[in-house]
Amino acid sequence: MSRNLILGGALTAIFVMAALLSFVWTPQSVEAMNIAGRLQPPSAANLLGTDHFGRDILSMLMVGARTSIAVALVAVGIGMGLGVPLGLAAAARRGGMLDEVIMRMNDLIFAFPSLVIAILITAVFGPSATNAIIAIGIFNIPVFARITRGAALSLWKREFIMAARVAGKTRTRISAEHILPNVANLLIVQGTIQFSLGILAEAGLSYVGLGAQPPLPSWGRMLADAQTMVALAPHVALIPGLTIVAMVLGLNLLGDGLRDALDPRLRVVRT
Repeated sequence: MSRNLILGGALTAIFVMAALLSFVWTPQSVEAMNIAGRLQPPSAANLLGTDHFGRDILSMLMVGARTSIAVALVAVGIGMGLGVPLGLAAAARRGGMLDEVIMRMNDLIFAFPSLVIAILITAVFGPSATNAIIAIGIFNIPVFARITRGAALSLWKREFIMAARVAGKTRTRISAEHILPNVANLLIVQGTIQFSLGILAEAGLSYVGLGAQPPLPSWGRMLADAQTMVALAPHVALIPGLTIVAMVLGLNLLGDGLRDALDPRLRVVRT
């Protein structure tokens, strides 16, 4: 087992457990304000200090982890759930009208970053965590579609696929029974990478006010609220920023470790 897989898995597990723990316990209520104790440095009473409203930063981070992980996880689920079937369908009909339509739609979505899509959605429906999920999820669809199509195209030329076609199996059945299991490892690794990008995207959308709305804590909004107070209380901005870095780093290391573990050729080369 690689060091990247161990370290990435450990970092990711810490944040996931903190998010799960926040459902039943936090050091203090995230809605409890103490103006007299605002901008306090880390202490025994508040392990990571307090923000500009006197709220406990550790509690805010725990609940914020729940928000970020939920948004990124559902968004990746949307991207994978729609992108993978589209990629399989495009590969099965390579060069046909269906393949062309799917790829051109992917190009159209790629032309608009998730932030632009979020602005368009929130302009109509208003800012919220749900709309952030939709925006990030839409952006993930062409990513998984392209990855799936590229991997599937090489498999369609293999002998076992030709044998399945000779046996009378339809393209849809071949895609489900033979293509998908052989690209699953690649999709798992890509899903981990997109999960980390989803965390960043959620933080970015919340930073500009398009993500989770108060009173729901969010790492991105914690950074936005702290940007004018860096000189007075640096920890208010540093702690959420380092938390985002650690979470994304852990997911990237986890993805790199999974890639090595699931692909024997890479494991041999690195050893």
